[in-house]
Amino acid sequence: MLTDPWFTNSMVYCLDVDVFMDGNNDGKGDFEGLSGQLDYIAGLGVTCIWLLPFYPTPDCDNGYDITDYFGIDPELGDFGRFMEFIRKANDRGIRVLIDLVLNHTSESHPWFQQARRDKNSKFRDYYIWREDDPGDTEHLVVFPGYQDSIWTYDEEAKAWYLHRFYKHQPDLNTDNPDVRSEIKRIIDFWLGLGVSGFRVDAVPFLIEQGDPVNGAESCFRLLDDIREFISWRKGDAVMLAEVDVPTTEIGQFFGDGRRLHLISNFMLNRHLYLALTDESAEPIERLVKILPQPPRCAKWVNFVRNHDELSITQLTESEKQRIFERFAPDEDMRIFGRGIRRRFPPMVKGDRKLMELAYSFIFSAPGIPVLWYGEEIGMGDNLDEPERFSVRTPMQWTATKHGGFTKAEKPFRKVIEQGTYGYRKLNVRDEQRDPDSFLNWMEHMIRVRKELPEIGEGHWHPLETSQPGKIFAHCCRSGDYATVALFNFTREALSVEVRCTDVQGDFFEDMLHHSKGIRLKKGGIHLDIEGFGYRWLRAELSDPKSV
Repeated sequence: MLTDPWFTNSMVYCLDVDVFMDGNNDGKGDFEGLSGQLDYIAGLGVTCIWLLPFYPTPDCDNGYDITDYFGIDPELGDFGRFMEFIRKANDRGIRVLIDLVLNHTSESHPWFQQARRDKNSKFRDYYIWREDDPGDTEHLVVFPGYQDSIWTYDEEAKAWYLHRFYKHQPDLNTDNPDVRSEIKRIIDFWLGLGVSGFRVDAVPFLIEQGDPVNGAESCFRLLDDIREFISWRKGDAVMLAEVDVPTTEIGQFFGDGRRLHLISNFMLNRHLYLALTDESAEPIERLVKILPQPPRCAKWVNFVRNHDELSITQLTESEKQRIFERFAPDEDMRIFGRGIRRRFPPMVKGDRKLMELAYSFIFSAPGIPVLWYGEEIGMGDNLDEPERFSVRTPMQWTATKHGGFTKAEKPFRKVIEQGTYGYRKLNVRDEQRDPDSFLNWMEHMIRVRKELPEIGEGHWHPLETSQPGKIFAHCCRSGDYATVALFNFTREALSVEVRCTDVQGDFFEDMLHHSKGIRLKKGGIHLDIEGFGYRWLRAELSDPKSV
């Protein structure tokens, strides 16, 4: 009998070690501080922590410019502190995923330094070079306004090297067997230290072989190779991938469940924002008709915000502009011409109804929810910080100096001090003491979500409603139970009938609003739902075999 993998009903919490908690009071977060806050993370109901890069780095790109894949940034701790963190997390039933950045290294990495010095070195072929002028490639850059080419001439090497991202991040030649061997060594090393898998960065770029300027085709051999190695090395280890491609292409990355275990659901994320912008359920209704169903042993990873910009690519120009005008009206709130560098609460002006609507929707979507640290308390952003650092400010623990993040005189990055989202008005300690706080609401939602395994195990089953375009309803079914979730994307209170004749139960329990339950009438659920309201209803199936 097939059993579901461990991640099926997980709650993931993503954090950057250097902004979470300072344990040694040097002004920067570290593994010592993170270990000290594991009881807080466990108390949220988190079952998996995803760590952003913590490797040695010049830190020109928030740690994604790596100089040693087998090390730990000394400012964050050492292997003793890392292993202490892994042990304490495991003691609390929490698994750990780490970022695996294989598309590029730092230009300071010893591999690249050797490659640029010696044309005959084996490390030369670790990267992608050309000796002819590539011409204008500005139209191919990933970070418009911050890059002007994907090739940079290196005076020492007397050649151009490829970098899809910043010029200080030369791309690795993943078609080179020696590079693939290095990748396996990296994976083997960290699995041996107790991690449960990897969040693989920039996967579509990672699998491109050769020179993209000349139209090289994508190839999935590398992903197949990594998946096979990980499965052999640690049977239950997983790959969570950053893949933002059209829905018609995403199935290749799942590979019938034999390639990637988890994929971040960027399409659902941007359609959620479009629905909130238009105050209409139509974008969600449209998306679920074309969004591929993952194979049984693979899942979507759903989120409201993440550590990067809120990307609104692959929408029409009109849709993008509407989202910009609603949530990023000032140019300083936008980045790369395609994204928003704000956290969610400031985007909706702290509207609690919209915050609850968004997170309840994401938590009900089939797959695995992930929270970016601070989302659980409704943290804000600091637009005075450059680029994407605006959403990477230190965690706000208390109303004391620097928000309790550090006792150092000056934190390495500014804590939000002023306004509605300043640490004096918004912090963990105060919200823990307030029964009506967003933190307590979030803890309750996570607890209920974990009680409904059919959401994690199930698939989208959109339901017909009497309010199309206004209320979106769907059903997740698995085992003996079915959960029906409804979301009113308009600001007006509505009466709605939801057709669910394929659900065999005859009584629904209201999982969130503590009513006495909802009864079926002639094959449909009848109820009233407030503006921007949501309901989760659960029924025990009278005939589970029919599901």
